Amino acid sequence: MATKTYPVTRSDEEWRRLLTAEQYRVLRAHGTEPPGSCALNLEKRHGSFSCAGCGQTLFVSRRKFESGTGWPSFDDPQPDAVETSTDTSHGMVRTEVHCSRCGGHLGHVFPDGPPPTHLRYCINGVALTFAADE
Repeated sequence: MATKTYPVTRSDEEWRRLLTAEQYRVLRAHGTEPPGSCALNLEKRHGSFSCAGCGQTLFVSRRKFESGTGWPSFDDPQPDAVETSTDTSHGMVRTEVHCSRCGGHLGHVFPDGPPPTHLRYCINGVALTFAADE
């Protein structure tokens, strides 16, 4: 199987220098932060959520909703901002969500979100940065 090359590519050493240990564990090693551990889950201001690895805007606040899961949840990403793949880890089949620009692991998407998309992009807050609208 061929490995995809992303527009933003760095060596493992560069990623470790750029990211915090927790960001590296989630974005590069496909980890998951503990539920309720990230302040971005409570973020209510208007603004945009970007990839902590490369800065690409992934989601906007009007697409965020409270899912009760403990992770920031969105019903739709920005156009072409994320890609998905099948994740068969932990004895289950899920749809993994990753940044289309750097390939960083963001979380998973599930078909139990609100209308109109009925999708829930369950995203690790540590994989995101937030910029409030001015």
